[in-house]
Amino acid sequence: MMGKKASHAPLMEALLRYRAQDNASYHVPGHKNGQVYENEDIASLLKEVMSIDATEITGLDDLHHPEDVIREGQELAAMCFGAEESFWLIGGSTVGNLAMILTVCTKPGDLLLVQRNVHKSVLNGLMLSGAAAVFLEPKIDTTSGLAVAPSTDTIQTALKAYPSAKGVLITMPNYYGMGHDLTATAKACHAAHVPLLVDEAHGAHYGLHPRLPASALSCGADVVVQSTHKMLPAMTMGAMLHVQGGWINRELLRQRLAMVQSSSPSYPLMASLDLARRHIAVHGTNAFTEGLAAADAFRKGLKLLPRFRLVEPIQQAPQGNEAQGGITERLERDGENVGRYSTHDPFKMVLYDAFGVLDGFGLKHELEAHGCIPEMSDEKHVVLLFTLGSTIKDANHLLQALVHINNDIRFKETAGGPGSMQKEQYGPDLDFSTWNNDITTVYSSPVQFGLQPVQSDQMEVVSVEDSAGRVAAEMIIPYPPGIPLLYAGEMITEPIAQRMRRLRDLGAKWQGAADEKLLTIRVFRLK
Repeated sequence: MMGKKASHAPLMEALLRYRAQDNASYHVPGHKNGQVYENEDIASLLKEVMSIDATEITGLDDLHHPEDVIREGQELAAMCFGAEESFWLIGGSTVGNLAMILTVCTKPGDLLLVQRNVHKSVLNGLMLSGAAAVFLEPKIDTTSGLAVAPSTDTIQTALKAYPSAKGVLITMPNYYGMGHDLTATAKACHAAHVPLLVDEAHGAHYGLHPRLPASALSCGADVVVQSTHKMLPAMTMGAMLHVQGGWINRELLRQRLAMVQSSSPSYPLMASLDLARRHIAVHGTNAFTEGLAAADAFRKGLKLLPRFRLVEPIQQAPQGNEAQGGITERLERDGENVGRYSTHDPFKMVLYDAFGVLDGFGLKHELEAHGCIPEMSDEKHVVLLFTLGSTIKDANHLLQALVHINNDIRFKETAGGPGSMQKEQYGPDLDFSTWNNDITTVYSSPVQFGLQPVQSDQMEVVSVEDSAGRVAAEMIIPYPPGIPLLYAGEMITEPIAQRMRRLRDLGAKWQGAADEKLLTIRVFRLK
């Protein structure tokens, strides 16, 4: 039931009072409530935003020492999302990932068990902390070839091998909305006396509706980072970090957050976090009604276009409030029988051309030409996000675009239909994952990270075609999703060299690479 104050947005209301007072500004920011643009032709909306773009003046509190409206807003967020304590983030989930790693790994060489297919911010956190990572092999969905997350068995095995580990960090759900219940994983971590850290950037809405998977917090995770701007209605860069239990030094966490976040946080961004939480508190599960209806309408309409298919669990497991621990643990043990993942975000549409005529980048390009802008694509799939803000109109627009693409003579079936796809082209043997370590066990040896840059005399430039067998001297990151294919110091295997070429030829965008066209790559010189 909604609490007495849950319908309030304390920071937003304070900012509206600030604007209404129309006081003269003798403080930053320099635009002076937007009045610098008073006589210029800029969007009135920008002026509206600037009118509440304030700073830590009397009545507006301080993110780094909250005592008033920000403190109340964060307390309301903790109540809403089921945490003991919540922190607003104004640098996205990136700063949350950095802070939780810096809190757990306090000395150079501290060991952290880390899922390999993590966001680049996690690797940057390892570098900043000087930690050593033991990378955990994620499960691969046997139907799509997509990497999900490590199984509980993998985590338990690694914890036994490395009892000095300071914690376990995983990503759930992945960029495609795929995952599994984390209850058994949290229990395994606590049995080994370490915290479970979860990058839940794409699951800020989890646990807020019976049709949504359970949240990481409800499964027992200790620190959870969520991008409130991704699947809930906050502004871009608005995120939250939630904590529960006694496995984390919260005083140190606050200090780490103050280190990685701006000392001049954006008040409009913080207000959007306040409003996003208030929207959920006021509307409850009804907040998702229209968005889920739109997603359902799209799925229903897609059945009339059998050429285009969605990645979904082979066997749908009970989700959210319906999930039972015993069922979840059985699915975890019998991962081979359920496609290696058991929960899927109903708002995430992972679409592909079953005829194999259009690859993921090609399908994304055609959708954009019809006014439908996807989140991302890979070699095979296009990821389309519905949210609580989506409408039936959005579903129909997307379906109409797919009808046009389906009927376009350029993309007519050329290989005999859905059953004609060659296994080597689209079967599960094609690794769409980001698990690159060529190892025979489910975890790697410790990999030491640090901030010491690679010196120019330590590296050379080779063509990507000739890179297999060499050691990468730079981070190679397809973006989106921002999950590194390679980190500096990682061996380049032949499959990874092939994948770099394939992604490059399909038009992927890159971060980290010195050669933005990825014709070449920096590698360590041979000794």
